[in-house]
Amino acid sequence: MSGEGIGGAVGERLHQGVSGSGSRGDSTILARRRARLHARAGRVARRRAAATPFRIARTHRPERRRALIDRNCLFCRIAAHELPAQIVHEDDGLVAFRDIKASAPTHILIVPRDHIASLNDVEPKHRDVLGDMHLLAQALARTEGIAGDGWRVVVNCGAAAGQTVGHIHMHLLGGRDLGWPPG
Repeated sequence: MSGEGIGGAVGERLHQGVSGSGSRGDSTILARRRARLHARAGRVARRRAAATPFRIARTHRPERRRALIDRNCLFCRIAAHELPAQIVHEDDGLVAFRDIKASAPTHILIVPRDHIASLNDVEPKHRDVLGDMHLLAQALARTEGIAGDGWRVVVNCGAAAGQTVGHIHMHLLGGRDLGWPPG
């Protein structure tokens, strides 16, 4: 018996606590550490949310309405969670995720859930979603810590302008001197 000399079950518990083999004491300490880390993360998230007027949702929830999607569109499939992406925001109308071919330390793509091929296809009914894209860019710039130093949004329209995915999207760029003119 590992707790010999101290006596039965008490000795066994003491021995496990000393060896670090997963005793109740060890798990309590780890649970307290986890609770402190979660509490700190919650405080940080609440401070960030208070500083951000446009809500940054980080939860994945089912859509309330069915988005107008194109099954052949890369961004529609990312928005529908059919393809992996590092999503930093999503709500009923927009999805934002990190660009896999980043051109700057911060490079996030902001995409409407509804399929709109390009700026050439925008109609008056898209006014709200286009405004929301800009407000989200502002909120993400703050959250990413680039709002103070400067950031850029880019929307390419057509192949000659560099649009490689036929779904309207906004590039949020920052984290370094971006220079001018672009491209």
